[in-house]
Amino acid sequence: MRTLFVAWRTPTPSSAWFPIGRLDADVEHHDYVFRYTQGALNARDTAGFEPLLSFPRFNTRYESSELFPLFQNRVMGSHRKDFKDYLSWLDLDQSNYDPIEVLALTGGERQTDSLEVFPLVEKKADGTFSCRFFLHGLRHVSEAGRHRAESLHAQERLQIALEMNNPATRLAVQLQSTDGHIMGWVPRYLVSDLVGAMVEFTELTATVIRSNSQEAPLARRLLIEMAGRLPASVVPMNSADFKPVALN
Repeated sequence: MRTLFVAWRTPTPSSAWFPIGRLDADVEHHDYVFRYTQGALNARDTAGFEPLLSFPRFNTRYESSELFPLFQNRVMGSHRKDFKDYLSWLDLDQSNYDPIEVLALTGGERQTDSLEVFPLVEKKADGTFSCRFFLHGLRHVSEAGRHRAESLHAQERLQIALEMNNPATRLAVQLQSTDGHIMGWVPRYLVSDLVGAMVEFTELTATVIRSNSQEAPLARRLLIEMAGRLPASVVPMNSADFKPVALN
């Protein structure tokens, strides 16, 4: 069973984000469940969020034997002529193609709405974790930084830095090349838990898994794997906003 969360971005200039839903998916056994999280109620009360058309009631458990269209429509169709290249950018191939893994890596973003999908980060019994994501914000770094990013190669390590005054999110986790160029940022959904680990000086690593060619969009250029050990006090994605809404 894999778990993805759905985040909603407010239409206001501040662009606040709320985790509003949770998808639990067992692709092999064709078992899919969607539930709203308490973040949806928080978003409703503070920013006017309304239930998604596909899931019209906050306090209902939705089940299906197929991936819900809301999610399936965010995965490139296999009929597309560039589908093979698309999977290659994600470090996947057609033999192990999994739409849930695709969504976990790409975020399922579309220009037509304000939703983003991201995976649950799982902490193992020994406290270790690992997760993959595409580097965020490459288009916002300097020209020298983008040029340096083009020379990154698989298995190259990046430096991790805490940024306290990011103009968009205030608190952010920045990734840099070993020679000091800003490459971009980790996704916002990881920041809170990573900060908890960094405060306790826990070992964290960020490694380039794929450096895609310039044919790939900037948002798919650098696939990163972050790994390390989280302190006992940090349980990923465990705040109230991530908890499912109580059912009727």
